[in-house]
Amino acid sequence: MRIPAFMLVAILGVFPLSPAAAQQQPPYWASIDEPEARMRTGPSTEYPTMWIYKREKLPIKILARYKAWRKVEDHEGTQGWMHARLLSASRTGLVLATNGKPVAMRALPDPDAKIVWRAEPGVVGNLTLCEKGWCLFDVTGRRGYISMSDIWGDEPLK
Repeated sequence: MRIPAFMLVAILGVFPLSPAAAQQQPPYWASIDEPEARMRTGPSTEYPTMWIYKREKLPIKILARYKAWRKVEDHEGTQGWMHARLLSASRTGLVLATNGKPVAMRALPDPDAKIVWRAEPGVVGNLTLCEKGWCLFDVTGRRGYISMSDIWGDEPLK
């Protein structure tokens, strides 16, 4: 069955591309959107799996695109390919283990502001309002400002 071009345009208008598919050109930030995601050595299921990530919402840096595949880099610098359906445009951050101690989440974006929470190294949360060295970090409803130097997932790209 063939679909006339005008109907295809109408259908795409009703069902727009997913945020990850509509992303700007690399490099850009994304996150893993599945409970299990395979990183492969090349852009196809024919390539061997390098890593299996079992951490939903883990931030990922998108370096390149090839059809439905994205060349990605994780927080340890490992690079490989993931299918776009495994990824989300949601911005997340990973608390770094800079000194092995919990990181302060503050009430305001200021190093002297009241500490409202502490996040252990390895914790993943949603990022918003990133500016002037601080991001609003949300870990399952616990929100606070965290220094950009304490997270991976929001450094300037390009």
